[in-house]
Amino acid sequence: MQRRPLGRTDLKVSSLCLGTMTWGEQNTEADAHAQLDRAQAAGINFLDTAEMYPVPPRPDTSGRTECYIGNYFRNRGNRADWIIASKIAGPGNGISHIRDGHLKFNRDHIRTALDNSLRRLRTDWIDLYQLHWPERNTNFFGQLGYQHQESDFTPLEEVLDALDQEVKAGRIRHVGLSNETPWGAMKYLQVAEARGLPRAVSIQNPYNLLNRSYEIGLAEISIREHCGLLAYSPLAFGMLSGKYEHGAQPADARITRFQRFARYSNPQARTACSKYVALAREYGLDPAQMALAFVTAQPFVTSNIIGATSLEQLDSNLRSSTIRLPDEVIEHIEAIHVEQPNPAP
Repeated sequence: MQRRPLGRTDLKVSSLCLGTMTWGEQNTEADAHAQLDRAQAAGINFLDTAEMYPVPPRPDTSGRTECYIGNYFRNRGNRADWIIASKIAGPGNGISHIRDGHLKFNRDHIRTALDNSLRRLRTDWIDLYQLHWPERNTNFFGQLGYQHQESDFTPLEEVLDALDQEVKAGRIRHVGLSNETPWGAMKYLQVAEARGLPRAVSIQNPYNLLNRSYEIGLAEISIREHCGLLAYSPLAFGMLSGKYEHGAQPADARITRFQRFARYSNPQARTACSKYVALAREYGLDPAQMALAFVTAQPFVTSNIIGATSLEQLDSNLRSSTIRLPDEVIEHIEAIHVEQPNPAP
């Protein structure tokens, strides 16, 4: 498993990162621990979670994912073997059960959220602490057509100063952004450098064959500013695996169970997806592995966040790390993209 620098830090993370958002909803604690063991055996040292996990977020499951991870560290005694990324939730998105429901990135909220995550994770520090989505009104989670709205959000200097206090206290090592825009990313970097505050080392945004919008503005930032992408949804909620082809609705699959996850299943996305799946099969490739290998190979990607609801899925995803896509396959991928660019941004 390849290791890559996390920003300008001395940490090197595996090119695949183990995502955890199904743990506590679609996966049991035993499932989660088995996945952790299997991923570590394959060379993964990077783990991503969040205070709001599992998803979909519900009051009775909130924080359960971090608890599963904390119990794993207690049982295995191997916390130091892992680089842990977690996130503080932002406002909106129907979340009223975390803290007071009026979520902010100010000092009090950051301290409280971090206290709770550290307790659940049974650790004294988090290696990468990320702002899960912007506090301000802007486009994320697939929203199109930017409509500017003035809103009262915590000044970025105040956010970074609060994070700086936690870095100095040794409770977090580095900070990252998530679901961020080019303006937000550059503004955070500018403020950090001007004021000597923690500099974002990564941006966790969606990136897959159906949604390559990251390339338009943020990819250049990732490369020039050493603030690489942690790519989430690399399989577009499983669409790119081919399991939903021809209207199939596999039992217990995410889109089957949760109708709210419709971002990658619109008609134009299904049309493009079918072309990518057919391409993979034409060249004797597993469609999911082809999709994952494409993401991992991008020069602006630090790590590709894979998720699974079974060990069989996880093993297949892990094998993608050994695949180098032939130039001819890349050419066909680009041709599909030109014909139908970003059908599900």
